[in-house]
Amino acid sequence: MPTTTDGPPSTESARRAVEAVWRIESARIIGALTRFTGDFGLAEDVAQEAVAEALVAWARDGAPTNQVGWLLATARRRAIDAFRRRTALDQRYAIMAGQLAEGEATSGATPAPADDLPWDPERVDDDVLALMFVACHPVLSPEARVALTLRTVGGLSSEEIARAFLVPVPTVQARITRAKKTIAAAGVPFELPPSDQRRERLGGVLSVLYVIFTEGSTATAGDRLMRTDLAYEAIRLARMLAALLPDEPEVHGLLGLCELTAARFPARTGPDGEAILLEDQDRRRWDRSAIRRGLAAVERASALGRGLGPYGLQAAIAACHDTAPSVAETDWERIVVLYEALGRVAPSPVVDLNRAVAVAMASGPLDALAIVDELVATGRLAGSHLLPSVRGELLSRLGRTREAKAELELAARLCGNARERSVLLRKAAAIG
Repeated sequence: MPTTTDGPPSTESARRAVEAVWRIESARIIGALTRFTGDFGLAEDVAQEAVAEALVAWARDGAPTNQVGWLLATARRRAIDAFRRRTALDQRYAIMAGQLAEGEATSGATPAPADDLPWDPERVDDDVLALMFVACHPVLSPEARVALTLRTVGGLSSEEIARAFLVPVPTVQARITRAKKTIAAAGVPFELPPSDQRRERLGGVLSVLYVIFTEGSTATAGDRLMRTDLAYEAIRLARMLAALLPDEPEVHGLLGLCELTAARFPARTGPDGEAILLEDQDRRRWDRSAIRRGLAAVERASALGRGLGPYGLQAAIAACHDTAPSVAETDWERIVVLYEALGRVAPSPVVDLNRAVAVAMASGPLDALAIVDELVATGRLAGSHLLPSVRGELLSRLGRTREAKAELELAARLCGNARERSVLLRKAAAIG
């Protein structure tokens, strides 16, 4: 069998080959298997079985030329074995068995991959897009949607997901297992939602990608400010979605927001991982290619003519930051207007808090403090470190140092991220 390796096979070379093809092609593989079997959970299970078999077979024989074809042929056989165990030779099994390539052994032999793509090229995009909608189905909890999307569409292992979100591996595995059972029990079909429902359901897909990116951009807990691998995985999935749905402005808005935010990653931390605030960042270290991609995505969202939605507006705000020479030269008046628009289309206390920060920069801390104090009075951000951190900054600028110090110390106690906490404590100490 022809292989992609020149030397003798090895366990390490097999592992690298399997990881590479899985990370790139997992969504297409699981999508094709789900269409083939009609069972989302079974498709994911047999795909994992094929990966496990590849680790052994490729270490022994070398990686095949058509690695995707090998994995699909193996997984298809495992699926047929599963149906055989369930219902013996029923009609479904007979139909599926007839789809196998002529001359392919029915059991035991190493599969010989076809030379052509192992799926219908006209259906690939629909398969991947349907997979995204299934993984983000409303019947699942938000945590399950994130885990299932990263597993089935992103190709991440349970260990990688657990490490990214600082939860035990069994917790992630349980979420994925429950999600597959829930989808099966609800009878969720493997298909794109009807056109009249697609835009409504698309919001759920975008929200999952946004959660993944924001956790990577600023981790909610732990001793690292960012988990860039998670953020970049969200960007990869957002690019995939933009390619599949080129006429949806909010898809481009989310992609622009992620690109423009990630452009600042190289300057957000120091040599020891300490957080560097926006006003102290070396803007020469910002990723100019990412900024160009982000601006192009925002322009595409605007050009589609439906007006900017929540993600597009946030991307426009990020564009103001990324194109400004400094904090002082940033167009804060425009940012205030954009936050006001965002508050109308997607009202939330976090949007109001961010608007207060922009108001403080545009017209002074007193007007901003009135917005923040209203949030305090309504209790809409109770328990969040963000509210006392902003209030402490505003009080400090107004010369109310004792109150400012207390607010920043409160923010530090509430903050779950060690790097952010150290910044807050430094600010409180500087006031003292």
